[in-house]
Amino acid sequence: MTKASARHILVENEDLCKELIEKITNGEDFSELAKQHSKCPSGSRGGDLGEFGPGQMVPEFDTVVFNEAVGIPHGPVKTNFGFHIVEITSRTE
Repeated sequence: MTKASARHILVENEDLCKELIEKITNGEDFSELAKQHSKCPSGSRGGDLGEFGPGQMVPEFDTVVFNEAVGIPHGPVKTNFGFHIVEITSRTE
């Protein structure tokens, strides 16, 4: 069964999400930005969500985590919770 590990940053608006993606792309630390900006409790852990399988997260999240490239920031990913930056840290089949 496919499993993945990911981290994310949850913010309230798309503009901030895009701004943070640019900072990460330019070398700023994902974990530190998660601690500073994420509205999710996982922010205190640098956005780490641990390991999970398909169907354990909201569909918008699953689409990114189980289909996109590992190790780079993806987003903005809009869900009912807000706007996410998602980085897949590992994925196994």
